[in-house]
Amino acid sequence: MKIAVLKERKPGEQRVAATPDIVKKYIASGNTVTVESGAGLGSSITDAQYEAAGASLAPELSEATRDAGLILKVNAPEKEELMLIPSGALLVGTLDPHGKGKSQEDTLAGYHLKKLSTFALELLPRISRAQAMDVLSSQSNLAGYRAVIDAVSASAKVVPMMMTAAGTVAPAKALILGAGVAGLQAIATARRLGAVVSAFDVRPVAKEQVESLGAKFIEVPTAESGEASGGYAKEMSEEYKQKQSQLIADTLKKQDIVITTALIPGKPAPVLITEAMVKDMKPGSVIVDLAAASGGNCPLTKPDKVTEVHGVTIIGFTNMPARAATDASQLYARNLYNFVTTLLLSKEGAADVKWDDELIKGTLLTCDGKTVHPAFTAAT
Repeated sequence: MKIAVLKERKPGEQRVAATPDIVKKYIASGNTVTVESGAGLGSSITDAQYEAAGASLAPELSEATRDAGLILKVNAPEKEELMLIPSGALLVGTLDPHGKGKSQEDTLAGYHLKKLSTFALELLPRISRAQAMDVLSSQSNLAGYRAVIDAVSASAKVVPMMMTAAGTVAPAKALILGAGVAGLQAIATARRLGAVVSAFDVRPVAKEQVESLGAKFIEVPTAESGEASGGYAKEMSEEYKQKQSQLIADTLKKQDIVITTALIPGKPAPVLITEAMVKDMKPGSVIVDLAAASGGNCPLTKPDKVTEVHGVTIIGFTNMPARAATDASQLYARNLYNFVTTLLLSKEGAADVKWDDELIKGTLLTCDGKTVHPAFTAAT
């Protein structure tokens, strides 16, 4: 099978779907790999490195896609890419199945027209067998790390406590809202830098994880659980939200750095920090909103902008993993390789999709000219 690795065209995207070490593995399995020229430059990977790994280089998109049976992407293909993908091919990537609007409708229509079998890895069931394929976890881990680095860079406050002849510098205080993969890494990173860290999550199970990293867990006294299927958080009652809002407002006043990570799959991000709360924060404090792409946990967040509102810096980068592209691409490429070689190809490299496998059923978005995933069949 010819595997095509395409250059990402989404603005700001620096990652690539396959790295040279993974290309070698695909070739060793009996496949050929064609990489679009320049695909790895954003991740510090040169065309020469791909060639040394055994890949063929394609100077044009049309050459990269020609006769390809499997297309590897980070993001959903742009219109120009979709037009050149061969009919009946397999397409694997983070395809943003929850996306809305005309562009999403056009993309789905393109999948249907080309009769592509598309696999959206954001939909991968969160079971132990899928851990090595879990792109959301690998990329969220780096997002949590990078969020803290960006916050520290934007802050005028020293993070660790320092004892000097001129006096003691108090450590920075950091609050992490949401203790999923990104939140836990943000806690660990902030702690390593010397911050005093607190964290909040609607899921009671998160308390032990937060405290194991040396942070203080702040919680709303309630019997209501925020745990949803697959380890995700669910939307809470209005009574809970009111108590949560007051708890966060009181805690925010003391913080130097705030990282928000709260997301609900398929829905707008919940508002955790209101404008009134921002007004009460300390001048010079920093908010990094990792939910910016889904509307933001703060309504003042501007996607892909760094703004200052009421003396508070608000960072709203929508693709935080791309800000650590070298390592993000390495992890993403390994996730894809594990998915592809386990579920889509035979040991000899030929197409052999395990259609009855729960991981295939969980990620298969379109097939044979229609949308087949039960959560999105209404979009057909």
